[in-house]
Amino acid sequence: MSQIDGLPPLREVIAEHDLRAKKELGQNFLLDLNLTARIARSAGDLTDVTVIEVGPGPGGLTRALLAAGAKKVIAIERDERTLPALAQIAEAYRGRLEVISADALEVDYGALAEGRTKIVANLPYNIATPLLTGWLSQEPWPAWFESLTLMFQREVAERIVATPEDKAYGRLGVLSGWRADARIAMNVDRNAFTPPPKVTSSVVHIVPKPVESDVPVRALEEVTRHAFGQRRKMIRQSMKGLGVPLEALFAAVGLKGDERAETLPVSTYIALARDVARLRG
Repeated sequence: MSQIDGLPPLREVIAEHDLRAKKELGQNFLLDLNLTARIARSAGDLTDVTVIEVGPGPGGLTRALLAAGAKKVIAIERDERTLPALAQIAEAYRGRLEVISADALEVDYGALAEGRTKIVANLPYNIATPLLTGWLSQEPWPAWFESLTLMFQREVAERIVATPEDKAYGRLGVLSGWRADARIAMNVDRNAFTPPPKVTSSVVHIVPKPVESDVPVRALEEVTRHAFGQRRKMIRQSMKGLGVPLEALFAAVGLKGDERAETLPVSTYIALARDVARLRG
């Protein structure tokens, strides 16, 4: 399947609009519509779903999402060079594509949600992690989105799904493990992109889950920042900067203080964050 709709092949679209990917925007375009269709399927049934897409570029994934039956796609694009190409897609899928020209880091995504909403994106690599942590830190929780289906560099994907004792386990794995169920849905070879990035990429599918409501996100961020900031040290050393009595804190959650950050389960970090907030009153 080289085409999924009646629109021109993506290479022709890129040539027509002179859309060379910009490194400073973290752009790597996917031109294989078979592949973008697989990514769209990774997000599950899109019938009656509003999809928010970040960084559509020339619109390969955008077209796949629309062809897969998304009720509406809201595409956030900073690069104004791509707007004419996206306008062609909007014309072909009348009333189903809204393009917002904006910096993805400054968008109020919750305000864009319409009914059942999912986020599906080949994220610009230079802003992928801050976007994800922002979405996973939403309050109240569970958030307004049903799921996130996102492309990352492979090493970032491994950090998202990592568990204790994994080499990649760290702050991102704790936040993700606390608030969601995450899995790597598929890997994407670097040569699938134009231009090819230096590393393999992965699509991660993330589904929010209910969590304890009395754990401040900021406290968890602070605890994990200290713990993993000096991950090879025992936590009694790495967590000194928290500014709370560590003996009381560790006793409350059943720790001795000689443990290391990468060995502690997500549940322990949640307990630590809760008690840090309590000790601070």
